[in-house]
Amino acid sequence: MSSDAYAGIARYYDRLLEPVNAPLRVAGLRMHPPTEGMTVLDVGCGTGAHLEAYVDAGAACTGIDASPAMLGQARARLGDRAELIHGDASGMPFDDGSFDLIFTSLFLHELEPDIRDSVLGEIVRVVHPDGRILIIDYRNGSLRLKGKVWRTFATIAERVAGADHYRNWRTFLRSGGVEAMLPSGAAITTSKIVAGGNLVISLVEKTDT
Repeated sequence: MSSDAYAGIARYYDRLLEPVNAPLRVAGLRMHPPTEGMTVLDVGCGTGAHLEAYVDAGAACTGIDASPAMLGQARARLGDRAELIHGDASGMPFDDGSFDLIFTSLFLHELEPDIRDSVLGEIVRVVHPDGRILIIDYRNGSLRLKGKVWRTFATIAERVAGADHYRNWRTFLRSGGVEAMLPSGAAITTSKIVAGGNLVISLVEKTDT
């Protein structure tokens, strides 16, 4: 049996989830538009759909993901236009301050809490001191009517993803989401609540502490 949780769904992932992911991608790009020559890292890059927008803008792009199947889809999409690495985001093979922008979309909530903390620490480590971190993930707060419908479907999707995935998602929500989990040395400067209150797009900067 494959240890790759996405082995069976990778080829269908974009077809199933692009209606959700595409608007999030557009909103993230508006919050921090790509520029030619900037160095970009996508943590949990999946099929490379988000990274492609930065590649097309002329950024020097890198993606890291633990799923060989998802990376296979990313390589089919991006070819040699981005460096794609099979690896563990809790111990990334990059020097301190390597990237102008690091983003991660709907990835942190699926991790075990200790691994998630390590990943966030690594993200803060490898972003440039004057760089930015863009995080898209779930939030625990009031929901509009649209958001309640959205949350119902999200709950079903997280359950279908497996018991561990669902447990980690619930823990992520109960713990207060990204705002409560950022390590010292990083702070949210701008945020936008989307998906009827279910998700938040956070722009993060390094701080002096």
